[in-house]
Amino acid sequence: MLKTFDQAYQFVLAHKVCTVFGSQCSSYPSLWDNTDLPEAKPKEGGWSPKVKAVWDWKTRIPQTYPESVFYGKVPGGDAALIEMQYFREVHYPAAFQPVCELDSLAQEIYQFIRLEPDYTGPLRKRAIERLACTKSQFDTALKKLQVSLNIVRSNDPKLKNDFWLPMHEVHLDIVQQHQPPS
Repeated sequence: MLKTFDQAYQFVLAHKVCTVFGSQCSSYPSLWDNTDLPEAKPKEGGWSPKVKAVWDWKTRIPQTYPESVFYGKVPGGDAALIEMQYFREVHYPAAFQPVCELDSLAQEIYQFIRLEPDYTGPLRKRAIERLACTKSQFDTALKKLQVSLNIVRSNDPKLKNDFWLPMHEVHLDIVQQHQPPS
């Protein structure tokens, strides 16, 4: 059972794909289900040691080891950490879907990110104002863009919130490797 950052990192490498929080619909092991830390909230409030650790690991592992671990969403929408060689050779070619095959809202939000990468909050505000969508519609489109591997969260440790970039800006080599010849 996991108790430390290094154990969590080794778990990701060993399992190739693991979700962050458990899901009954997922066939992947999760950090959450394999972490042996207290789940009770502290008396003074805040997150439990287990929630704090898993939340930290899902962010810090890909920031610390960007050449070894990818953070994104797997089909079904679960947040996952994926060992990079597996991501490159198996997950990306199986899961990638061109943005032109997604619905129009996802395509328009992708254009926002392509032209001006940004944090979730300002992107959501822009989309709601300019595209007349709801928060739920925006969140669904953002998830589709992650699952289809068109956008990725920045691994810059200076950024404290989710900052979205086009996949090709972070993993151009992988995108080019799997593009059909023109």
